[in-house]
Amino acid sequence: MVREGHIDVGVVGVGSMGRHHARVYDELPEANLVGVSDVDEIRAAEVAAKHDVRAMGQAELLRSVDAVSVVVPTQYHYETVTECLDATVATFVEKPVLGSLERADELRSRVERADVPVQVGHIERFNPAVQALSDIVSDLSIVSVRSQRLGPPPRREIDDSAVLDLMIHDVDVVLALLDAELESVQSAGVDANRHAAALLSFDDGTMASLTASRKTQRKVRTLEITAEECFIELDYIDQSIEIHRNSVPEYIEDNGDVRFKHESIVERPQISTAEPLREELESFVTVVDEHRVPEVTVEDGLQALSVALEIEDGATETPVQPPVVGDD
Repeated sequence: MVREGHIDVGVVGVGSMGRHHARVYDELPEANLVGVSDVDEIRAAEVAAKHDVRAMGQAELLRSVDAVSVVVPTQYHYETVTECLDATVATFVEKPVLGSLERADELRSRVERADVPVQVGHIERFNPAVQALSDIVSDLSIVSVRSQRLGPPPRREIDDSAVLDLMIHDVDVVLALLDAELESVQSAGVDANRHAAALLSFDDGTMASLTASRKTQRKVRTLEITAEECFIELDYIDQSIEIHRNSVPEYIEDNGDVRFKHESIVERPQISTAEPLREELESFVTVVDEHRVPEVTVEDGLQALSVALEIEDGATETPVQPPVVGDD
C-alpha cells in the first residue's frame, strides 16, 4: 500500500548502474529503500549490507515494495517489467526500454492495463542544463541540432553498440525538444558501430546531426542548437549553457594588415547543478506518490528505441571490397 510522502522502494539488478540507484534511493527522504535483488547473490548481499537493507529474491522483493528500479541487462527488461506489473509494483526501467521492437506492442498493452506508473530511464532529460534548455528553446525558430557523445573504450564490457548505449540519449533529447515529425534517417558507422553518426530530417525542415563514439580519447558530451535568433552550446558534463546572439562580422585594419573578426553577446544562464540520477529517481518517487504520468513514458522510450534501431541498422558497416587487379 503506497503511503503518502513515504514510498517503499527496491532495486532489481545491482551491477555498475543499479548500485547507484540503491545509493540514491537511500539518500532520498521521500523513499524508503527496503531491499535489493540480483542473480549474483554475493553482489546483492554486498550492496544490501552497504545500505543496511536486505538482499532478497525478486519475488520477495516485489511483495515488499511500492516501487522498484529494473536495472538488469536489456534482454531481460520485458520479462522483469511484466513481473513487476503483475505484482502491481510501480516500475522504473533503465534505457533502452527493450532490446528490440518485437515485443513493443505487448509492452504497451501491459502498461496500459497496469494500475501503476512505468517510467523509462532516459537520464539526460533530468540534467539541469537540459531542463533549462527546454524552457529556452520554446520561443526559438530552430534550424538544426548537433550532438556529440564521445569517449574512450569503457573498462567494462557493454553489449550495446555506441548507438544503443550512448546516442540513444541524444535521440531522446532531440525528439523531446523538436515539435516536428521525423521524416528520414541516414547513418554510418565503423568498427561494429563503436563510432557512429546519424542525420535526422524532420517535416518542418529542421535537421539533427548526432555522433556517438567509444573510440575517442577525450570525453565529450555536448549539444548545439542553431536557431534563427541565436546559437546555443550545452555541456552535459559541466551542466552549462552558452547563448550566442547578435554576431557582427567586420574587417579591422591593424598596422596595414586587414583582419576579420566576429563579435557577439554571450549569455550564460545560471543553472543550479545537481546529480541527474537523483533528479530522475526523485521525480519517479513523486510520480508514484501522486500516481501521475511520468515525464519519460514507455511510449517515449519506444520512440527513442525505434529511431536508434533505424540508425543502428543503417550504420552497420559494410566492408569495402578491394578492387580486382587483373590483366588488361
